[in-house]
Amino acid sequence: MKPANTLMSGLGTTVFEVMSALAREHQSVNLGQGFPDDRGPQAVRQAAADFLMTGHNQYPPMMGLPELRQAVAEHARRFQGLDIDWQAEVLVTSGATEALADCLFGLIEPGDEVVLIEPLYDSYLPIVRRAGGIPRLVRLEPPTWRLPREELAAAFGPRTKLILFNTPMNPCSKVFDEEELAFIAGLCREHDVFAVCDEVYEHIIFDDRRHLSIMALPGMRERSIRIGSAGKSFSLTGWKVGYVTAAPDLMKPIARTHQFMTFTTPPNLQWGAATGLRLDDGYFSTLATDMQRKRDRLAGALSTIGFDVLPTHGTYFVTTDFRPLGFNGTDEEFCHHMTVKAGVTAVPVSAFYDDAGKAPRNFVRFCFCKNDETLDEAINRLRDKLK
Repeated sequence: MKPANTLMSGLGTTVFEVMSALAREHQSVNLGQGFPDDRGPQAVRQAAADFLMTGHNQYPPMMGLPELRQAVAEHARRFQGLDIDWQAEVLVTSGATEALADCLFGLIEPGDEVVLIEPLYDSYLPIVRRAGGIPRLVRLEPPTWRLPREELAAAFGPRTKLILFNTPMNPCSKVFDEEELAFIAGLCREHDVFAVCDEVYEHIIFDDRRHLSIMALPGMRERSIRIGSAGKSFSLTGWKVGYVTAAPDLMKPIARTHQFMTFTTPPNLQWGAATGLRLDDGYFSTLATDMQRKRDRLAGALSTIGFDVLPTHGTYFVTTDFRPLGFNGTDEEFCHHMTVKAGVTAVPVSAFYDDAGKAPRNFVRFCFCKNDETLDEAINRLRDKLK
């Protein structure tokens, strides 16, 4: 038989599925994959349930329900001061990963260079390469995850089409500040480059920091694409409802890609997401406060056990260095050891690099978006086994 696509056939199973399967096999507390224990806001779930029973459950408009697209535009104005035309500049997708694919397939020509920042979410590189893009990787180094400005500037050139980055950043929990975003924006303007910004954790940000979208910076309104996620903002990761905001000229190829990817998204979930985006400010501040409390609960305990805990400024995740515990193997071996021997599962951070062999091999990522009982059980198991 003729071979299938070599790029996609050569990909391994995502680290999240691998570690979750290992956790199930050993009845481990799974702090690897980032899904909350919380059921999500009742008002949001009830709105989706009511629409399912009484609403129109046939194909919604390809761009998304007007109610959700209007809510996305209102939300961008409320939190970022952006004036968005919901009819021309907002697209609803079946999750933020589909949004990423629509943007990359819609904007990249074969041979275009794409600047990416490591460590990075594991879907970025396969999509870029399948779209024909050539990755130009710039690496942040632990423990500070400082933006290396000279290296970033050197990655831009005449063939650069876009930069794709994530803030707040999974897996290293970095939040790009205004000065860093301004530097990236300056490179985009200088080289006539688009910025695709994955902002799914925009409301999960800690220690009085504020999320700033690069789209709100001078000269970036027409060259930025902003991606959001109802799954992250409302702790409903199984819903897979994402949204793209972009200027009309950028939105056209993105939307035309979307129409041949999923075409549309379940209308009742869109209705629920619209309800969520219109919740008052108190919901979003409480979400951040509650996640910060969980971060402190887990990070403090891990530090006491002996891990070196790196700063966590946003997202669901805390990164730790396990070397102080005396384990001399790789991060993959440590995660396997913890799952089998201690009954707690984390994710090796080297999985978020293009070349794991050249990545740091002494860091593991724990997810803290769990209820207190789950976190305490994991802490107690680690304390007992790794002491």
